[in-house]
Amino acid sequence: MNSNNVTIYDVAREAGVSMATVSRVVNGNPNVKPTTRKKVQDAIDRLGYRPNAVARGLASKKTTTVGVIVPDISNIFFADLARGIEDVATMYKYNIILGNSDSNRDKEIHLLNTLLGKQVDGIIFMGGRLHEDLVNEFKKSPVPIVLAATLNQGYDLPAVNIDYEQAAYDATEMLIGHGHKQVGFITGPLEQQINGEKKFSGYRRALDDAGLPFRENDVVLGNYTYASGLEAMQKMLERDDCPKAIFAGTDEMALGVIHAIQDAGFSVPNDFEVVGHDNTRLATMIRPKLTTVVQPMYDIGAVAMRLLTKILNAEEVEEKNVVLPHRIERRDSVRQD
Repeated sequence: MNSNNVTIYDVAREAGVSMATVSRVVNGNPNVKPTTRKKVQDAIDRLGYRPNAVARGLASKKTTTVGVIVPDISNIFFADLARGIEDVATMYKYNIILGNSDSNRDKEIHLLNTLLGKQVDGIIFMGGRLHEDLVNEFKKSPVPIVLAATLNQGYDLPAVNIDYEQAAYDATEMLIGHGHKQVGFITGPLEQQINGEKKFSGYRRALDDAGLPFRENDVVLGNYTYASGLEAMQKMLERDDCPKAIFAGTDEMALGVIHAIQDAGFSVPNDFEVVGHDNTRLATMIRPKLTTVVQPMYDIGAVAMRLLTKILNAEEVEEKNVVLPHRIERRDSVRQD
């Protein structure tokens, strides 16, 4: 018999018990005699029966499945986040359905509705800027949604982040503290709130506090990738007044920055100092090793998943907007004090 076609009725008949007894065994109910439990388990093994999670979910209104939407799982940054989500989900006996949105508005909405169609119990969302169409879909969602490394932008949505503004301030301030009167900022699109309103603000505030002028051409935008970091730094190097200290919005961009500097015949950290953001594994794969802001992506994923389980289980949630601590991991891309 094909195991896909085996029903709870077949198992009950094989074991000589009621369907209710099979159901109790499958669901781990302790009120079953050990001898009966063994009889049912043996029948399940012989027939290759697999309980239908969707059918069980329809009966209980719970599928113990959580949908996760990330921009791109092939990016090391999001992989750490997904791992944190997965580990806590497993601990609380939830399964994960993962979708890549490519930060595309239409795809984000399509994925959200696809996951809701699969009867997920909740959703963890990570994206750039929450656009109005997406938020309207969130409001219609019959299940809770938690944001991970995504600002809620004033919407009433639970979220887990770090203080991006302060992190950027700390990185810029460290470079200024090394005697630099000019700090370049190479980052992703400013229309994304974490970049434009948070990291950029922290960078500006550090310059202001040090009494240094803000120069518009010291900010070069890319799209978070290695190639855009490389290209942005190549542009800067063409200038006579090129800053000798660079804060990059992601580690991947920082690697491009370092390679552009080295390709031009300069040394990091002797001629240029570079600080990244995220502390992904890339930071220790380059030489010199990258000094970077630690954004604990695994922890953000883990805490977001735990927050979702609390909401699903109607546990008390003290703080819906969780801000995790950040720090700067000093390595070899800056001069040692």
